[in-house]
Amino acid sequence: MKNAPDLSAQIAKSIRDAIVSGDLPVDERLPSEAELSEQFDVSRSTVREALKRLAAQSLIRTQRGATGGAFVNRLTFKDAYGQQITTSALLLSMNAVDFDTACEARFALERACGPLSATRRTADHLATMRAEITRQAQPGLSDESFCASDVAFHRALVDGAGNPVLSYQLAGAVEAIEPLMNMITFTARSRTHIVGLHTAIADALEAQNAGEVDALLADLAAYTVQLGRSVADAKKTTT
Repeated sequence: MKNAPDLSAQIAKSIRDAIVSGDLPVDERLPSEAELSEQFDVSRSTVREALKRLAAQSLIRTQRGATGGAFVNRLTFKDAYGQQITTSALLLSMNAVDFDTACEARFALERACGPLSATRRTADHLATMRAEITRQAQPGLSDESFCASDVAFHRALVDGAGNPVLSYQLAGAVEAIEPLMNMITFTARSRTHIVGLHTAIADALEAQNAGEVDALLADLAAYTVQLGRSVADAKKTTT
């Protein structure tokens, strides 16, 4: 006999599959805990655990009152960003993913956004990038703040592609992989060099020069890999 956690996972999967297939449309009220308990022949506590799993994935929401209950949530890409970032960060921290592999993945994905961003970026995206460049050039900026600004700059570049699917997929690449790379390379990098590359990227995006954007992102990728390897080599010489 399967234990309660296994049963709650199965029930959650069954309801999730019904939501994905459209059998349970957005804003549809789910059966009550008592009805689900009878339907799946399990205890109400097991049903409650299954509903908690679905709520944690933002697939359902609960409402109180006479007309309350559990309802299928209208999930947006923005709502899912946090989950994507958390999952990516956990995968990177718990698995043996080397620096070069993480860097390759991050820039391959970001370079796919470059041509689209050169065509579709708005004045707001450019303004965000320019503001972050100004922030990055401040001499007293802490390493932590510089890293956060770096992420914000690349987030604007990605969002400038105007494709929510790409923005969602790149949430993990930019906001999980990039901080990891920053943690490894911050002691060796030249802020002046990075600010120069960021400025050139923003200029190329403003000029809608897709080829130049791609070339500059390739330069940034090569520089980041070089930094990672130099840090690794330095550690070897001190051990």
